[in-house]
Amino acid sequence: MAHRYNVFSLPSQLVDTLTPRNNINQVSQVPPPEPSPPPQTVTPTLNAKSCNICLGAAFAGVDEQRTHFRTDWHRYNVKIRLTGGSPVTESAFAQLVGGLDDSLSGSASSDDESSDESDAVTTLLGRVNRASLSDSPENTISRVPLTAVTWFHSPPSTQIGLYRVLYPLGTPSSAYLSELKKMQSIVEGGRRWAMFMVAGGHFAGAVVRVGRTTEEQEEVIQTKRRKPPKPKPETEVLKHKTFHRYTTRRKQGGSQSINDNAKGAATSAGAMLRRYGEQALRDDIRNLLRDWAEDIHECERIFIRASVSNRRIFLDYEGCVVNKGDGRLRTFPFPTRRPTQAELARCLQELVQVKVSYLSEEELRAQDEAYLASLPKPRPPLSQPALEISEKPKPHRLTKEEELHREKWSRLLDMISKGRLEPLKRFWERESDNIGGVDAPIPEWTGDRRMSLLQIAAQSGHEAVVQWLLFDLHADPMTPVSLTWTKDDGIESDASDVGAPPTGSRRTAYDLARSRAVRDVFRRCAADHPDWWDWFGVAHVPSALSKEKEEERDDKKKQRRKGLKEKLREREARERERERTSEVVVPVEEPPKVKKATPSGPQKLGGSSGSTDGIAGLTPEMRAKVERERRARAAEARLKSLGGL
Repeated sequence: MAHRYNVFSLPSQLVDTLTPRNNINQVSQVPPPEPSPPPQTVTPTLNAKSCNICLGAAFAGVDEQRTHFRTDWHRYNVKIRLTGGSPVTESAFAQLVGGLDDSLSGSASSDDESSDESDAVTTLLGRVNRASLSDSPENTISRVPLTAVTWFHSPPSTQIGLYRVLYPLGTPSSAYLSELKKMQSIVEGGRRWAMFMVAGGHFAGAVVRVGRTTEEQEEVIQTKRRKPPKPKPETEVLKHKTFHRYTTRRKQGGSQSINDNAKGAATSAGAMLRRYGEQALRDDIRNLLRDWAEDIHECERIFIRASVSNRRIFLDYEGCVVNKGDGRLRTFPFPTRRPTQAELARCLQELVQVKVSYLSEEELRAQDEAYLASLPKPRPPLSQPALEISEKPKPHRLTKEEELHREKWSRLLDMISKGRLEPLKRFWERESDNIGGVDAPIPEWTGDRRMSLLQIAAQSGHEAVVQWLLFDLHADPMTPVSLTWTKDDGIESDASDVGAPPTGSRRTAYDLARSRAVRDVFRRCAADHPDWWDWFGVAHVPSALSKEKEEERDDKKKQRRKGLKEKLREREARERERERTSEVVVPVEEPPKVKKATPSGPQKLGGSSGSTDGIAGLTPEMRAKVERERRARAAEARLKSLGGL
């Protein structure tokens, strides 16, 4: 079982053997670069007509001095001096300019103020900045990201780690071991920390002692000579407080003030309660800090876990106990749960107890290599051509003739797809030569995967347009469909004679036809003009449709319809005969006649109301049959009475 050491009471034997592990937590020191030789300088001539920035520049008159102030040499020296560089002589500047590909833009003789930012000066300054960046050692060192825990090694195979937040701010990694040794010293009254957490309306705060006092340390030394009593805990909670206010809607997240800032102030009763809870929570925390002010001032570290808005409760107000720039402020370097007293105790033990591991040198080396391999690789520096911004290709601008040509094609395709035959004929008479003929391929800029006008008309299902293209314009039905079009985009044909195209061949206009009427146009044209195209081979037309075959097919349809009508009549006759033979006479028992007194008032026609009692409980069919029988008997009775008269 691993030992549990307190960071402020480590065994002296262990501390003396510790060495920092700098292969991950520290960056290897790079020897400082050799100092470059000082630049060549010339003692400036100080007189009324000289330049205090440029080296060795003297002038005979005021006009010559003013002209010098407009030169690239003077402006370069001014800008390089503002960036911390050293000015150069006129001959050195001439050598720098000679190394550029672009010549000076004539700024020395130009009076235009916009020429002050010439290409030569800008390019030279850019080169100087890039050179200074590339020479800086910070960019040449591949920095390893710092971890929250710093590790120390004790031979042969013991490692201890503690959190980096325990060190004073600004402590370099080389001084971690010395700071750890300073932590082992005893402080009068003991080391104290303040720990505060606030989230979701919950608050937990405590002032704790993390190290032994001088008296306790003396007791520990004296008890070593006799039987040791029960040891006192090294950490002790001196003060603690927890409370809760209703500030967050359940399962909603975020405080009411944040929601008001984002969406506006809500007027509900719950929103008002949450606003009151936030104000009460802020007042309670600040009152508690005021009561604990003396203890907080004696603390070495102050840990605060709070959001950006809740952090203002502790720092940003008049008369605050803890200043915003206090060097004792820290955050918890690990995830925390809901603010409670138990969570504060857990975080305290996590901070003060060092991490202990027992790994050999080989295991440590393998662990370090695995960690370094898991880090993201640095991006390689961009080459000079990659830094240049590539100009986007400008879109090709169409001429008036090209725009007019595209407009004609758009109108033609629109009329064919909509089946507007008469406007299409008139348009074709005018523009057929400009289009390129009936078999002209459809331009790629339309985005249409069909290759001819006949294919568009066939798939659109316009019989008249297809017939006009085939019979009048002699459109080629053998033009194959584009290779990128393998399916009809989910559109299935409603014709019964649809067949798959032959294996290894591409579809044609006949395969795109979605109705029998359009396909019959192809078959009629194949029967009337079999020598025009290879109808039954390349065009995929299955057979010709002559007038005799069409009339024969129509006769068969008529006979089939006539037979269906006769069968329908026979079926109806059988149904009526079956109904007539299946009728069953249901005897109806007449109730015994009861002599009633002849009423003195007028009589009502329509029979008695008891006629419906005899058919109660019967189905509608049986009721209809009973009603027919009843009416038949009434008619027979009337006939007999008429015959007796």
